[in-house]
Amino acid sequence: MYSKNVKSTCRKKDRATSSLRYSYKRHLKEKIIELLLFLAAFFSVLITFSIVFMLIKESYIFFQHVSVWEFLTDTQWTPLFDNAHYGILPLVSGTVVSSAIALLVALPLGTTIAIYLSEFASYTVRETAKPFLELLGGIPTIVYGYFALLFVTPLLQMIFPKLPGFSLLSAGLVMGIMIIPYVSSMTEDAMRSVPMHLREGSYAMGATRFQTAIKVVMPAAFSGIAAAYILGISRAVGETMVVAIAAGMQPNLTWNPMEQAATITAYIVQVSLGDLPHGSIGYQTIFAAGLTLLLITLTFNILGHLLRKRYRETY
Repeated sequence: MYSKNVKSTCRKKDRATSSLRYSYKRHLKEKIIELLLFLAAFFSVLITFSIVFMLIKESYIFFQHVSVWEFLTDTQWTPLFDNAHYGILPLVSGTVVSSAIALLVALPLGTTIAIYLSEFASYTVRETAKPFLELLGGIPTIVYGYFALLFVTPLLQMIFPKLPGFSLLSAGLVMGIMIIPYVSSMTEDAMRSVPMHLREGSYAMGATRFQTAIKVVMPAAFSGIAAAYILGISRAVGETMVVAIAAGMQPNLTWNPMEQAATITAYIVQVSLGDLPHGSIGYQTIFAAGLTLLLITLTFNILGHLLRKRYRETY
């Protein structure tokens, strides 16, 4: 009996030793997997740099005909007219106003939903409500656009009779509804990643669940919440179809959400669907506008990175 146990133990050791020996086939498989993972990462970086290079290259041709000062300070944007003006301010104002309205809707509601799902909802409620909430993120944006035009705008006209058929207010409100799933889902994930012992310590000090959520959990999850907010801002700034359908495509330098205006993305869609010849100055304007949009989103991403780096908590 003893000899059998010894033989069994020796066989197990031999199998363990053989599994640790160098195997050319296993080493080759690992190298192939490593190469595939490297290529995936490399192509993502390559595509990003290709997009940036294309925008800079085409925008450089545009700025050979239009000065940067005129582009940044002119208050009219009429590149397709005979008396052409190339001031980006009307498009920037429309983008800022519609994005601000969307964020005023998405950030408070998304954060409130995240606090409830993370700190107050039962397991059953959370697992039922979260998939339905995330379904909002899967609806095509063109559906949101027609929802804003055919439902939200007539509803707002009952409250504001002078509201035109196209307005930044309607587009911004629906964009906010569309962005809620992104903000709430990421914020809830950040809050749930906070260790339970912080909550237990707060409860032991006599704090309520709401006080714990606001004064303990949210500060501890600030870096993740900031990332969710930056994603929401980038999503609002880069939205296309909702503003193209519901806000109108008339470049108008206004800060009044009750008026119609064009955004940078809506203008790019408008020109891309037109008959402008390739290489013309009007055609080049879409790349200058695209470069402006890229710089705006890049600025917010850099700010978000700095915030995460500054307030990141490690547990």
